[in-house]
Amino acid sequence: MYLIVGLGNPEEKYSNTRHNMGFDVINELSKECNIEVSKSKFDALYGMGELKGKKVILVKPQTFMNASGESIIKFKKFYKITNKNIIVTYDDIDLNIGDIRLKAKGGAGTHNGMKSVIENLNTVDFIRVRVGIGTPKYKSQMINYVLEQIPKGERQLLDEAIKKAKDGILEILENGIDMAMNKFN
Repeated sequence: MYLIVGLGNPEEKYSNTRHNMGFDVINELSKECNIEVSKSKFDALYGMGELKGKKVILVKPQTFMNASGESIIKFKKFYKITNKNIIVTYDDIDLNIGDIRLKAKGGAGTHNGMKSVIENLNTVDFIRVRVGIGTPKYKSQMINYVLEQIPKGERQLLDEAIKKAKDGILEILENGIDMAMNKFN
């Protein structure tokens, strides 16, 4: 079984922001694969189903970004999911707008949601699918940049990246992380 988690913030005012790329990827998977993400458990919305012949749980933590790991660890323990079967997708300021990167493991960088995930799982050994959102002109604008509404000019690039990230996750499920990294990175 795979736990596929998108990081984001639960309130409607955050729905069209750069910081909700993880939720957007889960929404795209949900739509394409007909897995409704509407049940509530462990401070998250989730849905269960099958993708590429693998049992999956799609999860959108409702704890707000900086506490995402608190929800993820509960799913991991309850369903006895190994770290190698956890896939976390999220926004990344270190990638250009619209780029994606798949990684088998790694640190959190400056991403507070990922810091929470690593702290709660007590490991860096899980799969990441990062969606590039670019960076603001000035570092002091970071919070506003990730939480402001996405400008129309960027929306198309990010929608394409969300679809690529979804395809990357499906490739991971079908052929493994190494093949997926070769294909998408």
